[in-house]
Amino acid sequence: MATLTTTITEEITLNGSDRGSTNTLSVGSVTQIFNRIVACPSGQDTTIANFQAAVNTSDGALKIADAKYMRVTNLSSDDVAMSLQVSLAENGTADSSASVLLGAGTSFILGGVDAGISVSDANADIIVAGSLKDLESIIIDGHGSNAVNIEVFVAS
Repeated sequence: MATLTTTITEEITLNGSDRGSTNTLSVGSVTQIFNRIVACPSGQDTTIANFQAAVNTSDGALKIADAKYMRVTNLSSDDVAMSLQVSLAENGTADSSASVLLGAGTSFILGGVDAGISVSDANADIIVAGSLKDLESIIIDGHGSNAVNIEVFVAS
């Protein structure tokens, strides 16, 4: 087993004062890494990762209970929409979606995907930690005129 260490550093000086910060996270007991750069074609939706109860549940599945850290980075110069497919029934099938803009050169980080996300369309209610659901997959919407390169990194 290994320990994954991630460090996020922001460097900025405003009005002569250092306003940056550095945060480090250590994730222990890592035994597997899923890392790939996906060329997502324009005009197509591309699934870059999917999470299931077991790796043999569907082709290329990552075991949801084991995923401890996930990062998606847009390596391209174009913004893309990233759809987080959520299984509210927690049965391995997506039945809701939350979409976020993944700007050029930016990253999206999630600590875990098992009971790590949820959506609410009724009154925009806040969903408490004990009621979060499973991330089923991540889809990049290739709506622009250019293909984009997306890096996905999952530590399990």
